[in-house]
Amino acid sequence: MSEVKENTAPAAPEDAAEEQDINSLKKIRMDKLDALKAEGHDPFEITKFDVTAHAVKALEAYEADEAEFKAQAGEDEEKLAELLENGRKTVRLAGRMMSRRIMGKAAFLDLRDKSGKIQVYVRRDDIGGTEVYSGFKKWDIGDIIGVEGYVFRTMKGEISVHAQSITLLTKSLLPLPEKWHGLKDQDTRYRQRYTDLIMNPDVKDTFIKRSKIIASIRRFLDERGFMEVETPMLVSNAGGAAARPFETHYNALDEDVKLRISLELYLKRLIVGGLERVYEIGRVFRNEGVDARHNPEFTLMELYQAYTDYHGMMELTETMFRYLAQEVCGTTVIPYGDNMIDLGKPFERLTMVEAIKKYSGVDFAEVTTLEEARALAKEHHVEFEERHKRGDIINLFFEEFVEKHLIQPTFITDHPIEISPLTKRKPDAPDYVERFELFINTWEMCNAYSELNDPVDQRERFKAQEEALSQGDEEANRTDEDFLRALEIGMPPTGGIGYGIDRLVMLLTNSPAIRDVLLFPTMKSID
Repeated sequence: MSEVKENTAPAAPEDAAEEQDINSLKKIRMDKLDALKAEGHDPFEITKFDVTAHAVKALEAYEADEAEFKAQAGEDEEKLAELLENGRKTVRLAGRMMSRRIMGKAAFLDLRDKSGKIQVYVRRDDIGGTEVYSGFKKWDIGDIIGVEGYVFRTMKGEISVHAQSITLLTKSLLPLPEKWHGLKDQDTRYRQRYTDLIMNPDVKDTFIKRSKIIASIRRFLDERGFMEVETPMLVSNAGGAAARPFETHYNALDEDVKLRISLELYLKRLIVGGLERVYEIGRVFRNEGVDARHNPEFTLMELYQAYTDYHGMMELTETMFRYLAQEVCGTTVIPYGDNMIDLGKPFERLTMVEAIKKYSGVDFAEVTTLEEARALAKEHHVEFEERHKRGDIINLFFEEFVEKHLIQPTFITDHPIEISPLTKRKPDAPDYVERFELFINTWEMCNAYSELNDPVDQRERFKAQEEALSQGDEEANRTDEDFLRALEIGMPPTGGIGYGIDRLVMLLTNSPAIRDVLLFPTMKSID
């Protein structure tokens, strides 16, 4: 018997000049839909299909039953065949038809649902006869179908579903990209994520893992007594980070407002109010460039814990990263690009000044004046602006000479006060603050403080930020009087930290760009 094969999907029209015009392909499918409607079989009138199993679970259940029956039958092949036949389980699955091979009075198709793929065997006489089977043969790759039947193993050894009835649930009016040559253009994949998810199972796996990461974070923090909260996205004063906000206008109040750039200042207000352990996972918005690690709209998690400091935040962070790797990846040694990141061993700890000395040879512990710092910057070709102070130049040295070396998990601690306006000073070194950043794979993964709770000192820090703003620093913070009022009421000693969730997902899924872990990344509109 000759075998008629269909491609997994029609080839994408841009792949070769001879491909059919997309509009003609759509018209063919529209005509099929019109014919179905005329016959009283409009698939869009179907409102539900009761699913009792998914592809992967059906495969696993059959394998488990088969192993049990083999144990019962021993070497008796006839008994095994009888057990398998009597133990057949009927399942109802639904998903997208990804390929089909028609062989006269029977056909094989691949059905893909949220769990994965399973083969379906369709025989004319088992699904209702010639009329039903003829209708089935007119369906297209990409159509969404429902199948009822029993699970069995074919002569070639593949676990499949023997269909007893099939139903067209949704008519696909546009062809999918061809399996091997379609949907490789990254821009198209990001813009048409729905198609990307259909054609590239590994992409779907990334987002399933992202969901698992966030669920695991919540579980970890909930077990430590943290309370999840929500704070405003539209704010009059976008503070808590060095970034340019997006601005808009609130018509009902006739006020200009901003999209938040951070979660910090409202969460600290809750610490003042007596909620001693709080966290929020939410979107923040920064009016900045787009690159492999930055998207203007991204997911940030911040948490605050009363009566601890940045050392407490280091312990929490190291424990949580190790926990997430084990929960999500099954190991604490994970691949990223060409490196193996070891989250199982104690994270290295260096002060910012120590790290600069280690990787550049410059010891800022011996540099006490702005003039000396500027001279060193010129000597080492580190560009700075007139407004930059000694602490700013230290940070510029760190960015130039240190970050590229921080592959394995490393806590960088004790930052200059000039770049840390919301952080407590170190009592024994008032030019520095109790702050750390965790670096992995050269990336900043989180930023933490012993939070500044002195309202007088905080007002002076805001004053310095206002001065920087007046000198052209568009990312400087403005004075937040209501936040200062909250500090005057009294905030206990507090440790706080912010994590970039998208960057964390990139690390744990070995994804090269932030757009690969955002379902719908920011894209320039197509005119």
